[in-house]
Amino acid sequence: MKKAYFRFYEELNDFLPRKKRKTTFTHTFTDRASVKDMIESLGVPHTEIDLILANGVSVDFNYIVQDEDRISVYPVFESMDISGIQHLRPEPLRQPKFVLDIHLGKLAKLMRIAGFDTSYNNKYDDESITRISITEKRTILTRDTGLLKRKEITHGYFVRNIKAEKQLEEVIERFHLEKSIKPFTRCLICNSTLEKIEKEKIINRIPPKVKERQNEFSICKQCNKIYWKGTHYDKMFKILNPYLHTG
Repeated sequence: MKKAYFRFYEELNDFLPRKKRKTTFTHTFTDRASVKDMIESLGVPHTEIDLILANGVSVDFNYIVQDEDRISVYPVFESMDISGIQHLRPEPLRQPKFVLDIHLGKLAKLMRIAGFDTSYNNKYDDESITRISITEKRTILTRDTGLLKRKEITHGYFVRNIKAEKQLEEVIERFHLEKSIKPFTRCLICNSTLEKIEKEKIINRIPPKVKERQNEFSICKQCNKIYWKGTHYDKMFKILNPYLHTG
């Protein structure tokens, strides 16, 4: 029986049992295995990892773990300069676009309200999400660690929070999207961009009370849905307001 000593840092501990968090623990094994496969067998998706050190030396995911190895695993670095060390995460996608799994329907709606390009359908399965991520260059957001362990996936993130509003805050901060927020510019139904439209052109499609109270309208050219600043506007503005006044 062989053994290796693992230590996971920062938010990677979220994926580990409590007794293995923030400490060095022993992992026993018999078969030949890459460090990627071994790490994911411990519960941590490869998409969350930026750096692996084996006995103090930077290695890639294909490194074969040896008996008595000491493996240190790190998430993406925000402040520490590791420019001279081998990064495992791909470069961030130039345009922030996302595809969400079926567990994140409420988050998908909030992200579209915030103006983020968000692909979502409650009929998407793992194969569909993977294909969309690769072909459309979208980052996967999910609550399913199994999805992030698929070898084809390069850009993905496990959403920690349970409540949709907190999930939105988490995604904005994790991907530094503060400057990309464009509230009420996307359709909540089909994700297409909205265009301003004169009230007179849609007057017959507006409820009577809305006619009296609202004068600004937008329309989705894709699905023809009409939008105005209803009660949801004030609620979302309160959520996004701290980000709109930063920098």
